Amino acid sequence: MPFHNLEVYRKAYDLSLAMHRRTLSFPKFEQYELASQLRRSSKSICSNIAEGMGKQSSPQDVVRYLRNSLGSCDETRVWLEYGRDLGYLHGEEFRKWYDGYCEVGRMINGLIASWSSRRE
Repeated sequence: MPFHNLEVYRKAYDLSLAMHRRTLSFPKFEQYELASQLRRSSKSICSNIAEGMGKQSSPQDVVRYLRNSLGSCDETRVWLEYGRDLGYLHGEEFRKWYDGYCEVGRMINGLIASWSSRRE
C-alpha cells in the first residue's frame, strides 16, 4: 500500500505542516533550537512511515521504520511540552497538538501490530 493512502501518514503530514508554520512564530533565538527540533521530529514521523512503506523488503523492515516513526512521535510530544512550559504554546493550542500526536502514536502502534503479524 502506498504511504500516501495511509490515514496515519496523512494525519501526521497535516500536523507536521501546521507545526512547521506555527513554529515560525517562535522567538528568533528559538528558531535554531526548540522550533527546529519540533520541525525535524514531526517531519521524521512522516518520512519514516514513507520510507518503511516504500521499501517493504520484509515485514520486519517495515516495523523497524514504523518504530522509528513512533519514537519521533514521542520526541515531538516532549518538544511540545517544552514549548508549553516555556510559554510558547498555551492551553487549548498545546492540547490540540499534543492530542493530535497521541492519536498518531496510537495509529502507528496499530500499523506496527498489523505488520508484526505478517509472515515473510
